[in-house]
Amino acid sequence: MSVTAEDISNAIRDVPDFPKPGVLFKDISPVLANPGLLEGSIDLLADGFQPGDIDAVVGIDARGFIFATGVALKLNAGFVPIRKKGKLPYKTHEESYDLEYGSNTVAIHIDAVKPGDRVLLVDDLLATGGTATAAAKLLRKIHADIREIRFLIELAFLNGSERLGEFPVKSILSY
Repeated sequence: MSVTAEDISNAIRDVPDFPKPGVLFKDISPVLANPGLLEGSIDLLADGFQPGDIDAVVGIDARGFIFATGVALKLNAGFVPIRKKGKLPYKTHEESYDLEYGSNTVAIHIDAVKPGDRVLLVDDLLATGGTATAAAKLLRKIHADIREIRFLIELAFLNGSERLGEFPVKSILSY
């Protein structure tokens, strides 16, 4: 049986007022706990690419790692993590970005990919686009060829994909 975006959407749990009042959190835990839905999510995120099309799948700390690793295996590509500042052991490039309540910094190893490597950037959720934009800037610093940025979920009302306008963006689910 093939998993559809609707199947995944039906499994996502809405948690009101988390992490703060007024926020409706999209909890993907039920998707992750169901092997068929998890595999189907990975299949949908990899859809349209074949092994050999991508050199590395880049995942954003932390839930992006779950999906990006599966996509990398499916596409016979390497996996590269973008982590929060201070979490990578080797020399890094860093990029800071603003959040609605402060700022954050993400990092990538300076040699995570070779110049010109074809990369697919994957994360679980696109909200305002700050984290994904910072991740894309890091990949540009190491001269990666960003083929596409993919998300399991996009909160379209926050217009995050507009911040990523120069890159092709695909989301499996949009709310």
